[in-house]
Amino acid sequence: MQSSPKIDAETQNFDILLFDNFSNHCLANTVEPLRAANTLSRAPLYRWRFLTMDGAAVASSSGMQVAPHGPLSEGQGTALMIMPSYGFRGLGGWDITRGLRAAASRYTYLAGLDTGSWLLASAGLLDGYRATIHWEELVGFAEAFPNVDAQRERFVIDRDRITCSGAMAAFDLIMHLISETHDPLLSVAVAQLFMTRDSARSHSSFSRTTGRTVDRAISVMQEHLEHPLTVRDIAQQVGCTQRTLEQRMRVEMNATPQAVYRRLRLILVRKLVSDTDLKVTEIAARCGYENASAMTRAFKAEYGQTPRQLRSQSHA
Repeated sequence: MQSSPKIDAETQNFDILLFDNFSNHCLANTVEPLRAANTLSRAPLYRWRFLTMDGAAVASSSGMQVAPHGPLSEGQGTALMIMPSYGFRGLGGWDITRGLRAAASRYTYLAGLDTGSWLLASAGLLDGYRATIHWEELVGFAEAFPNVDAQRERFVIDRDRITCSGAMAAFDLIMHLISETHDPLLSVAVAQLFMTRDSARSHSSFSRTTGRTVDRAISVMQEHLEHPLTVRDIAQQVGCTQRTLEQRMRVEMNATPQAVYRRLRLILVRKLVSDTDLKVTEIAARCGYENASAMTRAFKAEYGQTPRQLRSQSHA
């Protein structure tokens, strides 16, 4: 089981420490879900900055240049996310070790993403912790750092340390943090925006049979947005009673199946309003509403504005 951090549901300040040859994919899977969570919640739930060891620009493995907000020495906040990706074995100098050890006192959590776990372990900051790393490096990681309990997991959260095995796992990790810190429905909404199902649920839920039931129910809902099913029909498709599904949804999502289903449909409404030129009446039909008026009322109750108002902002 994961030992999840208990982060206050206020603005989270994440600093991302980049090195030359960092992975664009890992960075995007870390930052874009945070941006989407802010957009969907209409609140600054997360802020992030890019740092480097000395404040100089770095280039990703594909050549993308990033001008950081500052050097590591100026960083502090909720979490420091260390992201070296490629070429990490050449980064074991004393300046990095000293910088990471000093940073440990300025952040609530230290996170090693992709191969960032290696730098944390090299600095002695994972001794006595469970941790993971990119699967290609796991055996070497376990051999090089015997004081670290190396785990073959997508991500591991152990007290004030977070480690993640790669770019795809970074998305799962952020989904988990959003779900644990804020509304589980928000993580579903973020995952829906990125057209993914498996990451809509928190990682920890997959270790429980109840988590699988709710996850399957969400998948059924996503497959039937245009022609919504009844809760009874959804329960039958996932192999449980309606009462069981309602109970498990309340426990895991803090919401009824109807509320989850409504949120998924409204997320699709938002996406179609923002990304297409479809008429509001057609969007209503595609999202399972009898008419545009019913959809507009539900949308305004959820997002505080009408679909037409959102579209005018998007096209401004």
